[in-house]
Amino acid sequence: MHSSPPAQAPPVREPLHAPVAHVIRGAVIEGVHYGSVVVLGADGHVGLRLGDIEAAFFPRSALKPLQAVAMVRAGLPLDGGLLALAAASHSGEERHLAGTRRILELAGLTEDDLRNVPDLPYDPAVRDAWVREGRMPSRLAQNCSGKHAAMLRTCRLNGWSLEDYLDPAHPLQQVIAGTVEDLTGQRVAHVTVDGCGAPLFAVSLHGLARAAARLTTAAPGSPEARVAGAMREHAEMASGSGRDVAALMRAVPGLLAKDGFEGVQTAALPDGRAVAVKIADGANRARIPVAAAALARAGVDPALLAGFAGETLLGGGEPVGRVRPVRALAPAPLTARA
Repeated sequence: MHSSPPAQAPPVREPLHAPVAHVIRGAVIEGVHYGSVVVLGADGHVGLRLGDIEAAFFPRSALKPLQAVAMVRAGLPLDGGLLALAAASHSGEERHLAGTRRILELAGLTEDDLRNVPDLPYDPAVRDAWVREGRMPSRLAQNCSGKHAAMLRTCRLNGWSLEDYLDPAHPLQQVIAGTVEDLTGQRVAHVTVDGCGAPLFAVSLHGLARAAARLTTAAPGSPEARVAGAMREHAEMASGSGRDVAALMRAVPGLLAKDGFEGVQTAALPDGRAVAVKIADGANRARIPVAAAALARAGVDPALLAGFAGETLLGGGEPVGRVRPVRALAPAPLTARA
């Protein structure tokens, strides 16, 4: 826990984003993705900033590891794959559905107790198979169901009401808000509702990177370390087969990474080096190459990141360009390579 109170909430303003990636076709810049990037050194200093890293924004699902830490602090006894699932934006694979059912069973509950919105599986191939089988959207298939099941079990363990667990005034959500403020080191600037129906807290990109570093540098056995370890050891449970965020954790030893809708990505190393990315237009194609470039700036060996260089653009079925991070993100490591 922090020894001092959280700092003032970040300002709510129009973010001053900067170019972070170019869409290059035939050696000409065809498009520009704007956004913001922060790279923290192991001592927490800002080694690189692009755009606006201090404005309030919504981390979306990149906040899930912090929500999971809050639940573990409140007594959630999950470990391993089930704890990774509690912090997951899962693909809707059978293992994710089975894991969510198991968390509910441990609480003596069923899918009917979930309050997240019904949806089809997130993974396109899984979703297509789901539709071919004539299956309808369900709360279990929605990508946040593991988190919601964990929320319900946390409530059951603490004797908190179940029907209103998504109310921002509910004891669970108050614990989560306090944990978000503790780990980011700043007050929450605004509260709204995420796509799944859970409260969503606005913090700064800088604060989000600090929180990621808090998880990876935490003492063994602490709630932060337990969540980070579960996600790293069960990367596909925290995301899904073929997901880029899982591949990134597999490629870089010790890396903790979490993505979020609208172009958000965090990643942190065991020594506290961390990066956070927000793509202004929410473009998924810019998220990973920009994050990989930021990790190279943080000192990760570029050879480990070669598979995340950016989407290839085709012309007539042949490669004619790619999405490429801007030159300001070119490697100039803060520390020795990881």
